[in-house]
Amino acid sequence: MTTALSQTVVEGAAWRQEHTCVDTMEEKSASYERVVYKNPSEYHYMKIHLVLENANTTLSPEEFKHLIICGLKDLYGEVGAAIPFDVLTFDQTALSAILRVFNRGLVKLWSALTLTGSYANEPCAFRVTQVSPFLLALSGNSREMDL
Repeated sequence: MTTALSQTVVEGAAWRQEHTCVDTMEEKSASYERVVYKNPSEYHYMKIHLVLENANTTLSPEEFKHLIICGLKDLYGEVGAAIPFDVLTFDQTALSAILRVFNRGLVKLWSALTLTGSYANEPCAFRVTQVSPFLLALSGNSREMDL
């Protein structure tokens, strides 16, 4: 009888050990994996908005692009003015546009937009709303969605 009782006690202890929720503290080293996404696209797209002090001022698409080129020229000289970019869309009433620029010129264009401070002796500022290597990503903004 003692052997049957001791065998039951041993089996009960083994069952508790297998089905117990208490984790044993083992020393595990943390491992991290760095994943780098190499963008195959050669362009970046920027959604920008021009804020003028006088809201009644209007610009044509040509004047808008010229203002950006002047900002590039002021900051980076003739080499900066030669940075290729395209104005894909331009909304004349909201003074907003979508620009396409080569990856190698993105930082220079963005900094020139940030530091542009006047148009026709009137204070102004460019606001960069969105930047993406994918044009489709600029079609919607989750911050402005109405649910």
